[in-house]
Amino acid sequence: MSDGSQPATTPQYGFDAHRNARDVIKLFQCSQCSLPLREPMTLPCGNTLCRPCLPLLYKRENISYPVVEGRSEGFVCPFEGCGSEHSVGDCGTDVTLNKIGHIVKTFISNYKKETSGIPLLLEENLNGLELVDGSSEVTPQPRVLPGGRIAATYFLADMGELRYSSEITYTPVDAGTADTIRAADVALLENLREAIRAELECQVCYQIMLDPLTTSCGHSFCRRCFCRAMDHTNHCPMCRRLLPLVHTQQSTPSNKRVTRLIQDLLPDLLVARKALAAQEDMVDEETHLPLFPCTLVYPQMPTFLHIFEPRYRLMVRRVLENGTRKFGMLAYKPHSEYQQGGSHWQQYGTVLFIERVEMLADGRSLLETRGLYKFRVVETGILDGYLTGRIQRFDDISLHEEEAIEVRETSIPVQPEDDDLVRLQRSSTQQLLEYGLGFVRQAQARSAQWLHQRVLAAYGQPPEDAATFPYWLASVLPIAETEKYALLPATSVRERLKITAAWIYRLEQARCEDEAELAAKAPEHQDFREQETSGTAATNQTAPVEPRFMQASETEVAEAEAHESENSEAEARTAEARGS
Repeated sequence: MSDGSQPATTPQYGFDAHRNARDVIKLFQCSQCSLPLREPMTLPCGNTLCRPCLPLLYKRENISYPVVEGRSEGFVCPFEGCGSEHSVGDCGTDVTLNKIGHIVKTFISNYKKETSGIPLLLEENLNGLELVDGSSEVTPQPRVLPGGRIAATYFLADMGELRYSSEITYTPVDAGTADTIRAADVALLENLREAIRAELECQVCYQIMLDPLTTSCGHSFCRRCFCRAMDHTNHCPMCRRLLPLVHTQQSTPSNKRVTRLIQDLLPDLLVARKALAAQEDMVDEETHLPLFPCTLVYPQMPTFLHIFEPRYRLMVRRVLENGTRKFGMLAYKPHSEYQQGGSHWQQYGTVLFIERVEMLADGRSLLETRGLYKFRVVETGILDGYLTGRIQRFDDISLHEEEAIEVRETSIPVQPEDDDLVRLQRSSTQQLLEYGLGFVRQAQARSAQWLHQRVLAAYGQPPEDAATFPYWLASVLPIAETEKYALLPATSVRERLKITAAWIYRLEQARCEDEAELAAKAPEHQDFREQETSGTAATNQTAPVEPRFMQASETEVAEAEAHESENSEAEARTAEARGS
């Protein structure tokens, strides 16, 4: 602010170049050291500071996920209103603000030469708090600097003589230059706006960033653009750095400094961008998403479908024509549940994206899809025979919450009465992942039928990412869907790993019991085995043992037959189509 006035802004033009010169420069100052931002780092809370202003680092204990460089080092956020613990691995140099800082410094330095004949007296005014508590160690000194209010204020900050919280009183040395100074400020701010505009554009949609979100690698995007990009890949759209899938795009705070730059310097473009976003909301798939009750699928996992019913052929044609290529997949409830009333399908599902489609001559189609994100059904309706609905997307909890859960659960002392499963679930997140990967490796060594080469060709080798592994395991492991469904409502990577660890524990227990039972019966049948041929004996000895936990009950078989009758017909028609 200047002359004791409040920031003067208009909806269309933002800051007034002359009256808000102090506020303009504050956009480029570090609130911690008061210097122009140097190697700016945007923290997970959305605040920005210079890299040299990072607080003292310390070692973080009992945290194993995600495995990211710098994750074990932490610091307490110095910003008022936050105070949270941040990981160094979550804080990269803010690429957008770093580029803007260099542009502003170069631009104003060149401008200084052109306006050297316009001297201006600047007097720093400390705020009331600094005067009361004596926090100011340096007495403000009046300065005469050239270049108009904006340029002179920047030079004062660059000299280290302008506190972030202070205001400025401006007095022209020559009263006759007042109009010249005003014109200089207007010209400088207009040129600055043009100079930094390109840096404030999202590199996904090439529009001014709306609700900017900054990744741990330092790149900024519109929140919606980043969410859509992360639906398809967990790599940064700019630098291709691997980002944790647990990254909660919907709840991550916006980049406060970039948001202010756009609001105060480019408000007219922001208004236009919001209008465009409003139009996009009118056709947003979450307000009217086609739903396909069929089977249980997960994010990041492939699903292959044969579409033959006329109503679903129409649905597929529409999502292809409108360009979204998306529809929601829901699993059916167990027969015993929907007999009690209500819908036949589960409340939670997964949005699928059609990656490849093969249209057959008779109108049927073969789809290759991949799961994008999970959703909860809010309400449903019927459109031309197929189900549609309004859905609510939900992501995982934040990394900060994920780490807090791991620290809390792994810090609980083990009690003598705790069974093996309880002890297992108090393992670190990384140990839970290793437990699952070890189980898969052992199953592969035994040539388990559920890890047939056809399965691995479709779903790939087991991923070593803790966020994806439970979904992969549930996609290939032959256990009841009622067990697998528990992964969908879960919003924590650790929670899903604990669920899969419990599956594995029970499977291994059942397998060991079955092997022990066979071993106990071996002496009783010794004479019978001696009468068999060596080939038959070898076959019996190496026959795979199906754990009891994996054996379906008659009720489960009946439910599966009822729910999968449509899929069986689809597979038959697929085979017939391919044969022809």
